[in-house]
Amino acid sequence: MVQNSAMRRLYLRDAVAGDLVDDVFVISNKQFAASSNGKFYIKAFISDRTSQITARMWNATRDIFNAMPESGFLKVRGRVENYQNNLQFIIEQLWQAKTGTFDMAELMPHTEKDIPQMAARLREILGTIRSKSLKSIIDAYIADEKLMTNFERAPAAMSFHHAYIGGLLEHTLNVLETSSVMVKFYPGLSRDLVLAGVFLHDIAKTWELSYESAFNYTDAGYLVGHVVKSAMWIDQKVAEAEKKTGEKISQQLVDVLQHIILSHHGELEFGAAKVPSTPEAIFVHYMEDLDAKMAMSLAATRGEASPNADANWTEYIKAFNGRLFRPDPTAGDKMPESEAKPEPAPKAETAGAPTLNIAIKNPLFESAPPKKR
Repeated sequence: MVQNSAMRRLYLRDAVAGDLVDDVFVISNKQFAASSNGKFYIKAFISDRTSQITARMWNATRDIFNAMPESGFLKVRGRVENYQNNLQFIIEQLWQAKTGTFDMAELMPHTEKDIPQMAARLREILGTIRSKSLKSIIDAYIADEKLMTNFERAPAAMSFHHAYIGGLLEHTLNVLETSSVMVKFYPGLSRDLVLAGVFLHDIAKTWELSYESAFNYTDAGYLVGHVVKSAMWIDQKVAEAEKKTGEKISQQLVDVLQHIILSHHGELEFGAAKVPSTPEAIFVHYMEDLDAKMAMSLAATRGEASPNADANWTEYIKAFNGRLFRPDPTAGDKMPESEAKPEPAPKAETAGAPTLNIAIKNPLFESAPPKKR
């Protein structure tokens, strides 16, 4: 069945071998190469808001290649084929996509949550930071309107997790929310450092990635990366904070905050510049990794766009070193809400009320009494 702009779009997640398609897609990562028989072809990715597949155009010319955007919208006509158990799109004809002939919402994946509401909640949580120095640094970021506009729009990644418009904000807010709860179980942790580190750990994704028409890395993103750049930005914002407040910020505080950012990937082999060496850095690493991994695992097992979603097991996923089991065995085994006991409500915190320090007795964690001399 041929699809065109007057008909309902065939999303790539629903495409099967044999489909004929005539529509606008996002094209990225285009390459011009020669086949084994010496003829030239073009290889690229085409995507919509649901999926991305490899596209090829045989018997191509350099002029056709040059006419294609590096990363942007393109109208293509062609067919879907099965190649080595994966779908690929064979481009037969292509044209420049005319503005007004397509709906960008169909092409760019977007968070399903309300961005202004998430942004307001993020500011609300950051507003609870009590350290004057950290608050002045965070305020310098919040006051940067261009940065915050990009922060609310940027994806959190190219493809692994929260790879959609608003994904960076959603990921960061998720980690702020869970950290605000979990940090209460570890009284020795600095809540202020944790919240600041969570907010800033991926802040330079706004600069590392391009996301106007397709998700890609910027040249500077390839050369430097968000981990290092996020840490570098702190010096700039510290200078702005000191100028505004007239107060010097401790270099040790700056170093510790930069360390959280430089180490949040956990291991050097996974992109960390340093391994976590403070309790707060360890905490931020595991909390942000948990949110990323849960987003990836749920998308692969319970998400509509997951390939072969009717099978019990996913394909091999490198991030988990194996395949994931899809079914939720409790899905059809729930009692009516009227019969289930409600979750216990948290006890209200009274302003100024003393904090109870509860000691847990466990011989495994108790040190031996000192020996008498």
